[in-house]
Amino acid sequence: MFKIGDILMLEQKYSSRKEKFKCMVVEMEPGCVYIDFPIHLETGKIAFLMDGTQLNVTFSNEDQAVYVFDSEVLGKVKGRIPMIQLMLPDAGTFVRIQRRQYVRLDVTLDTAIHPEHSEFPPFRALTEDISAGGASIRLLKGVNIQSASQLFLWMALTLKSGEIHYLRLRSKLIRVTEKEHENKLLHVQFIEPTKSDVQTLMRFIFEKQVDLKKKGLYV
Repeated sequence: MFKIGDILMLEQKYSSRKEKFKCMVVEMEPGCVYIDFPIHLETGKIAFLMDGTQLNVTFSNEDQAVYVFDSEVLGKVKGRIPMIQLMLPDAGTFVRIQRRQYVRLDVTLDTAIHPEHSEFPPFRALTEDISAGGASIRLLKGVNIQSASQLFLWMALTLKSGEIHYLRLRSKLIRVTEKEHENKLLHVQFIEPTKSDVQTLMRFIFEKQVDLKKKGLYV
């Protein structure tokens, strides 16, 4: 369950425009939750949701598990700050998205690999694929980092809105594999990524999937 101060992501269920909004939990009562006025992710402007608007609400808990539930705008409330009241269904109806269910996308991204301490000199590389839970990275010949158990992966993700998000992802080295006649692949798992990082990665992957589907390259 989420708590006061947590961030929720909202998406209108029956809108032709796939807009997403970010808000914060301000107060809670049985059967409902109060949020501050949500911010449109792309424009950065305050959104005014009509009473009765049906929503998909996404949040992640302290263990970084991601949950989705259905909700509805119940009304606007004047408190110490202007708030919106949302219906809060029974927690048993929440749908959990397991880490292993994160979509993995084959995409080439420029990234920088830094050691946690000083096990190897930092270097640049390209990703083979990425998800919200980890990535595979192509290693140049001669690069050997198997002595390191953890590292930092730096990358910049550009979203359709033009926003550029700079991520610094603490990662655990899972394994290094060798593809026939190709460079080695470094497989890493992200360690305790922030909610914002997870949401940015999921949004980036979703947008790339949409582009590929339009080109007939993704099913």
